[in-house]
Amino acid sequence: MQTTISITSKWQIHIPKAARKALGLKKPGTIEIKAEKGKLTLTPAKKNILDYAGKYHYLLNKKTRKINIDKIRDYIDYSNA
Repeated sequence: MQTTISITSKWQIHIPKAARKALGLKKPGTIEIKAEKGKLTLTPAKKNILDYAGKYHYLLNKKTRKINIDKIRDYIDYSNA
């Protein structure tokens, strides 16, 4: 696929839908850009385990109730058993 796109005054570009689909890009997401010999190459960025750091922080902020381990069976729902 080859197309011409414009650059805004803030150096932004729009990646056409066909190109996004061909690359498998999803939003929000990141891409790697490589510049060499007068060309720019865009490739989807590979996920790193550190990219997920803090993603589930909201789970830590939930209030939890203390459960007496000796009475754990009292908290289990057996209605579907």
